[in-house]
Amino acid sequence: MAAESGSPTMKPTLGLTGLTVNAMALIAPGAFLWLTYSEQAVYGQPWAGAAMWIGIVIALCLCFSTAVSYSELSKLYPGAGSSYVFAEQSFLAKHGTAKFSRLAKFVIGWASHLYYWIYPGVMVAATAVLAGYMVGQIAQHWGSSYFNAGIPSPLFMFLFCILFAFGVAYIAYRGVTGATAVNIAINVIQITALTIFAIMAIAYRVDHSKNGAHIWALNPNGHVTKWQFSPNLGANGKTVYLLNKAGQKMPITADWSKAAATAGKAFQFHRTALGVIAPHTFQWPIIQAGVAILLLVGFESVTSMGDEAKNPTKDIPKAVILSLIIQGAICYLFEYFAANYFLNSAYGMTANAATSSAPIGDMMQMIGAWAFGSPAAGWWFMFIESITVFLALIGTTLSCMNTGARVTYAMGRDDEVPSHFGMLHGRNLTPHKAIWTLATISAVVGIFGCAFYFCGGAAQADSAIKALPHNIWYSFGIMKNSTASAIPQGFLVITLVSNFGTFMLYMLTNIVAIVAFREHHMFNGIKHFAIPLFGLLANFACMLFYIIGPSSVPGMSWKEPYIALGVAALWGIYGAFYFMRNSKKRGRAMLVTPGTVAVTAQ
Repeated sequence: MAAESGSPTMKPTLGLTGLTVNAMALIAPGAFLWLTYSEQAVYGQPWAGAAMWIGIVIALCLCFSTAVSYSELSKLYPGAGSSYVFAEQSFLAKHGTAKFSRLAKFVIGWASHLYYWIYPGVMVAATAVLAGYMVGQIAQHWGSSYFNAGIPSPLFMFLFCILFAFGVAYIAYRGVTGATAVNIAINVIQITALTIFAIMAIAYRVDHSKNGAHIWALNPNGHVTKWQFSPNLGANGKTVYLLNKAGQKMPITADWSKAAATAGKAFQFHRTALGVIAPHTFQWPIIQAGVAILLLVGFESVTSMGDEAKNPTKDIPKAVILSLIIQGAICYLFEYFAANYFLNSAYGMTANAATSSAPIGDMMQMIGAWAFGSPAAGWWFMFIESITVFLALIGTTLSCMNTGARVTYAMGRDDEVPSHFGMLHGRNLTPHKAIWTLATISAVVGIFGCAFYFCGGAAQADSAIKALPHNIWYSFGIMKNSTASAIPQGFLVITLVSNFGTFMLYMLTNIVAIVAFREHHMFNGIKHFAIPLFGLLANFACMLFYIIGPSSVPGMSWKEPYIALGVAALWGIYGAFYFMRNSKKRGRAMLVTPGTVAVTAQ
């Protein structure tokens, strides 16, 4: 049964700033530039990495069209539950669709869980990889041999996933007011830090834009150097530097030739600034957009906070659009341009970024060494920037847990999922049952993503594996290259599952928007039909490319997208079974008949 009257309810405490900041925390450029860049470098090898920037533009267009639908719907139906509430109310309001209202809200609520329940796990895995990278960097910097700087310890990442998932869940459990204060601080810090990085990356490229310019690189041990080296380590495990006839080290020099840009018959770097923003082919931007959607989702999160907004019908629509403009159209496009413009003959996309656990961290070390005059200074620059990334990931994970828990809370309040999910904590007024369940799921998903991180296109060379420390931290979870190459990349799999759920949710929400404003006195042909229709078709096109992409693009793996499709299919089948069983158990009609009123989340 639904939540009883007199039970705790949420309090309206958020204004426009608080709502916008909560959405911005989920579209976190400080977090996603670091983590998604590495995924995009791997996905669609060996050429699609050339179209990262334009892929984000495509994803941005898709999200803006859907954001308009969310913004308009939130004017009609504010409250907890977001699309779940929109679907029921929109269908109930129309005579011809009223009987499908319960079915519509369940379908969209169930589909949204494929996104909202997997997405926090993606964030947990990403943070674990970052933490593992930083532990390795710290160990290397201080001369310890316990951890490797380039390959994080699987055991460390597994333990971190558990601690981080439940640590963030505890913040969410304490209440949304504290979460908003955390998100404000984190947004200011991450935007400032990543803007500094982007400006320095562009300056680095400009300063090294001529052939023969002395340039920086990472040696086989992960240290920044400006001297030429052998790709193989010496017998003592140290880097072997190349010497000229006089016995002197030779500087690494930039090579901006076409041959260098496509070394190994793969994309390595852009020779011009125009190359960064060019589409190159039709397929490459679509491949990149399929992953880049992870960067931009979250603008819709504030539509689940209608019960906590002071003026929901006025502020929520603005917050949806503002968050996407600030984080997506401004921060991401600038930062991605800078990171892709930085690539060069000493640090290429396929040769280096695709095999690194943190290509942005690598770039920061080289940029810092150039700007401040020494590898040590470059390391500290990277370390300080990585702290801001870590903070951004806390804010992002917190925001998506809050959103996911509130959608589950709305369904629990309607008895569409077990009713205990529709309960609020008596003191904190948060959906605590949903939060702790989501924390458990996030830890499991995060561990899966970390366990198979260095697989598929990110598989490490056997020489790199042999150089790992021989201790408990690397006693399991490390596979030889031939085995790892044949296994799908785990982090990419969970990302694509989450993204597939996003496409499903956004596509269905655009349909709901068309239904909601049909014959409504506020109907506007552009906002309420043309834009939602474009969003519907764009989301469907991205979903379709999951199927046709692997067969149409040379070098693209079919494993990760097909596994994501399989998970989505199983989730849908189980959802249909659960809906029918739950309806029979509770004696509820799947279709609303005339004269009855569906239980709503209002």
